This record gives sequence, structure tokens and C-alpha cells, in this order.
Amino acid sequence: MLVRLLRPYLRPRAGPISLVVTLLLAQTLGNLYLPNLNADLINRGVVVGNLHYIWVTGAWMLLITLAISVVAMTGVYWASRISMGVGADLRASVFRAVQEFSLRDMNEFGTPSLITRNTNDVQQIQIFLQVALTMMVIAPIMMIGGMVFAIREGARLLPLLAVAVPLMIGFLGLMMMRVVPRFRTMQVKIDRLTQVLREQITGVRVIRAFVRVPHEAHRFDQANADLTATTLSVNRLFALMMPVMMAILNLSSVAVLWFGGRYAAAGSMSIGNLTAFLSYILQILISVMMATMLAILVPRAMASAERIEQVLRTQPTVIDPPAPRRPGRRDGSVELEDVSFAYPGSERAVLAGLSFRLEPGRTSAVIGGTGSGKSTLLSLIPRFLDASQGVVRVNGLDVREQAREELWSSIGLVPQAAYLFRGTVASNLRVADPEASEEELWRALEVAQASDFVRSMPGGLDAPIDQGGTNVSGGQRQRLAIARALVKRPVLYLFDDCFSALDAETDARLRRALAEATAPSTVLIISQRVSTIMHAEQIVVLDEGSVVGVGTHDELVASCAPYREIVVSQLGRAA
Repeated sequence: MLVRLLRPYLRPRAGPISLVVTLLLAQTLGNLYLPNLNADLINRGVVVGNLHYIWVTGAWMLLITLAISVVAMTGVYWASRISMGVGADLRASVFRAVQEFSLRDMNEFGTPSLITRNTNDVQQIQIFLQVALTMMVIAPIMMIGGMVFAIREGARLLPLLAVAVPLMIGFLGLMMMRVVPRFRTMQVKIDRLTQVLREQITGVRVIRAFVRVPHEAHRFDQANADLTATTLSVNRLFALMMPVMMAILNLSSVAVLWFGGRYAAAGSMSIGNLTAFLSYILQILISVMMATMLAILVPRAMASAERIEQVLRTQPTVIDPPAPRRPGRRDGSVELEDVSFAYPGSERAVLAGLSFRLEPGRTSAVIGGTGSGKSTLLSLIPRFLDASQGVVRVNGLDVREQAREELWSSIGLVPQAAYLFRGTVASNLRVADPEASEEELWRALEVAQASDFVRSMPGGLDAPIDQGGTNVSGGQRQRLAIARALVKRPVLYLFDDCFSALDAETDARLRRALAEATAPSTVLIISQRVSTIMHAEQIVVLDEGSVVGVGTHDELVASCAPYREIVVSQLGRAA
């Protein structure tokens, strides 16, 4: 999984990777050569008192050490560039994949999980790659080269390696068997903590209003404690690992000095060779420890790679057609022909057998009780969801035959939850049209009944807007979102219950201004308030996902019982 995920991102970086491998190979060979020089310095210089040889060999050792330092820094620099570059590409790939997701795909993963996958999981891959590009090259060369040089310097001490290395590898294997499942669990629990934290931050007003702060604090503490317990269990294993590894390393050094000292005293092994052998056995065991560090990162990187791969491998349920067609006209007309929609695995359809038409130059409305399918119906028009059966046509052409960006270019959408981006009033309005002039922005604000409060804000159009528009009221957010749609000047307006936070007077003024500003376009208003839609030229009444009435307000009051009940419940009279 990990190799399959990384292969397409590493292939374009074959040149820098080859450079890193070459540099690290030179670094490792230099490190392996130094103990040999040290042995010669002792045997041919210190023991016999040859000061000239000591100076010359010492100078060579110093030059090699400086060269190794330069090579090591260069290698780490390029390894960092490669790992950071792969991480950036991975994040971009996940981002692009998520941008193609439909509403159904987003719901399957959940926003907190997608955030974690694009941040924490990618970071785990970056860390693994950084370590792999260095230690994965150094460790095997150092181990093999150390064994070769160790045999050359003191073959009689090799049985010590035959004990130390398998003991170290066996302990590491046992550790990995315990750690791998816990790393997978950790990532899931990070998702859970992110979800709880996100809910509490975005829903802080509701939490305070219902005095749920202690309950939510307890819920966060539970998620936090659960993650902490799992992390601690992993860290306890790692805390055990280092002392054991160091104990094996130090006991091996003691054994080398014990038996090597006896051989040196007997004259069968020189002091220089014993020193070199000790250096090589340390390098061999350190290479095993380096491999261990890589092995520690592999399970978590594999778990993260699996989660990232799930996102990249997911085929969006809504995609552009292979050969998209362009509509012959752009009048904003919408036609639904026997349209039904059901979520996978649901017992009944959310929408069933809808057939009606929205004409250009007319304002249409959809009304119905909670859960009647109004927002789902609206999501079918810009193709955020695909109908389970039937045909949705926009501009006279089936939406499934059009490129989505071509379709969206005709639509000005004001969603139920008006969302504003961090920036300024102007930058939020220019999301619809980056080239819009200040005059056009003020005109849209005037129609949306937002110009007064924008003028009163410090900076006017340059007044700051926080993420989500949290520094303005709900009604102001809705009016800015409406103004943003007006800046686009589309041929089809979709208003999804976006007048709910407005008072009756502002609502009436806004509807009058909208009628004039959107006169040439097709307008669809989704609402639960009769006062908002009663003057529409066509009203569609939904009840449990089916159309139970189509007509004007007066016609529906006379002929449609569900609509009449809504009118009576809200206005107190059926007229």
C-alpha cells in the first residue's frame, strides 16, 4: 500500500533521489573507512612512536570527517526537499480528490476525517520518507560494510555478532507485532478527537445556550483520554525498546573488550585492530537501531497511506461525462421529468416522481414541511447529487450530459447555511466575479438590503470578515451571500431558505428589489415561510418527497389541502 501510494510521486524525482543515494553511500563508506585509519594510526603510529605517521593519518581523518559532514548535510537537504515535495503533492492530490466528491461522498468520510487525512496522515508519510531516504540507504550499507571490515580486523570475535544481531532483530520483530495495530487505532482516535473539537468550536453558541458546556467538556475529555491512553501504550513500548537496545549494544561492547583484551594480552590481536573491531560492531548495531527507527515509522506510515489511498481511490458518485455537451441556449430554464432520489440503503425515496418546469423570467418557489425533500431537490439542479431516476434539464439539456463547471457557470446559488470566507466584504463578493467593479458590488449590496450595514462597518467594502462570517449576524451573512450571487448575474438563481434570518420588513424590501434585479432570469426560492413565497408566479408544494400541488398562492389555497394547512398555521387564515 505504502509503495503503491508513493511510486507515482517519487518517479518524477528520480534524479534527486539518485543524488541522495550517492551522497549517503559516500558518507557511509567514509564512516566505515575511519575506524580502519584509526587502527593504522594506533598500530603504526602510537605503538611504535611514529609521530609523523600520526600527524599525516590524523590529518587525513580530519579531512575525511569534514567531507563526510558536508556530504551528510547536502544529502539531508535534498532528502528534506524530496519528502516535503512529495508531501505537498500528496496534499494537493487529496485536496483535488475531495473537490470532486459529491455530497454523498463527503458524508461517507466526514469532514473531520478528511481534514486529518490531509494533514496528520500526510505528515506521517513525510516523516517516514525523510527517514527512509537517509537511514534506508545508510543502514544496510553500514551493516554489510561493518561486517566485512569487522571480519578483516578480528574474525575471532565474530561469534559475538552472531549473538547480538539476532537478539536485537528478534526483539524488534516482537515490538512491531505489538505496535502496528495500535498505530492504526491511533489514527482513528485522532479522527474522533478532531470531530469532537470541530463540533464544539462551530457549535459553541448552541452549547452555551443549552448549558451543555460541562457535558461537552466531558465528551472532549473522553475522546482526549482515549487517544492519550492509546498513545501512552505505544510510547511505553518504545520506552522499553531503547533501554533494551542500549543494553544489547553496551553488553556487546563489554564482551568485545573482555574477549578482545584477552586476545590482545596474548598477542594474537593488536590494540588497533581491537579498537577498529569495537567501532565496527558498534556501527553494525547502530545500523540495526537505525533500521529499527525506520521500522517504527513504517506501521504508522502504512496506516496513513491506507487512509490516504481510500480517499484517492474513491470514485466520485457524480462525475463529468466523457464527452460533455454544451446547451444550445442559456435561458436558465429548469425541467424535472419523473425525478426520484434515494440514498443507498434507505428504505424509501427522499423524492419520488417529481415533474414540473421553471420558466425564464418567472419566480418559482418550493415549500413543504421539514424533511419533505426541498434541499435535496435543489441539490439535483446544480448536480451536487444525481437523480436515482428521471431527468433534470437545465438550459434545455440533461445536467448529466453537461460539464459541471459549464452548468455551474449558469447558476447563482445562495445556500441555506450562508458561508463567508475569511477576508473582506469585497473579496467575498468577488468570489462570484473576480473582475466586478466597486460600483457593481454596491449595486448588489443595495438589492440585497446590505449596503447600509456595510457602509457603517469600518472600511466599507474593505471591512474584515472572519472565517464563516462569525463577526456579522446571521441576517447580515444571508444578505451578503445573496449579494454575492447577484454579483455573478447568472441566468438561474437558486435561493435555499436563505431569508429565514431576516425580519419581515427587510424580507419584503429584499423580495421587491430581487424581483426587479432578477427579472430576466429564472428564480427558484426554497422556503418554509409562506410570506416569502406567496407572491411567486409558481409554487410547488412538497409533502414527503412528492409533489402535491403546483400553482399560484390563491390556486393552492383553494385546491391543495397541505398548502392550506401551512398557510393557516403561519398566517392564521387561508387567504
